[in-house]
Amino acid sequence: MLGQEDHTAVSGHITLVIGGARSGKSTWADQRARKSGRHVLYVATATAGDDEMAERIAAHQLQRPATWRTVEEPHNLLHAVQANATPGEAVVIDCLTLWVSNVLLKGIGPEHDADMMPSTAWTAIEASVVNEAQALLADARDRDLTLILVSNEVGMGVVPANSLGRHYRDILGRVNQIVGSTADALILMVAGVAVDLRQLPGA
Repeated sequence: MLGQEDHTAVSGHITLVIGGARSGKSTWADQRARKSGRHVLYVATATAGDDEMAERIAAHQLQRPATWRTVEEPHNLLHAVQANATPGEAVVIDCLTLWVSNVLLKGIGPEHDADMMPSTAWTAIEASVVNEAQALLADARDRDLTLILVSNEVGMGVVPANSLGRHYRDILGRVNQIVGSTADALILMVAGVAVDLRQLPGA
């Protein structure tokens, strides 16, 4: 009825943990999942493209509790969560940064030159990523998931020198905005210190 407040219960809890490289994002996200008291599904988006990355992935795996279930999915986040997460569980996605990169590179394909791609192609890739991010957030609400997403803030440095870098920055920035505007908790990591942006005056 017009003028009445909507008291419909909103289920699920969404947290975005964002910051620079080595700011403590993953550690904070893991700790938050441990404290949730829920069974945990960990969705890893990294791929071992070289020996150093393989070592980083192995180190992350050793830090996680043996009771956590891990799914490695570089592209289809929504499918990974829907197929593996049970309603009421906690889900850690680490990270959106690599997910956007993976989807972007797959969309371009090895046979195309990113500098020669028309604007319509970039728009289509961005729309696909944004739509999946929005569907992922809706699924978390619908199934009462404690969803913890990790991402990098990549828009505070120099402007990338090439078209691929600039479009990547823009698309990830758009995804961060969408998730951040929906998240119940928005955590900015600075040198290992967590700042809850939702708790700041005027937030």
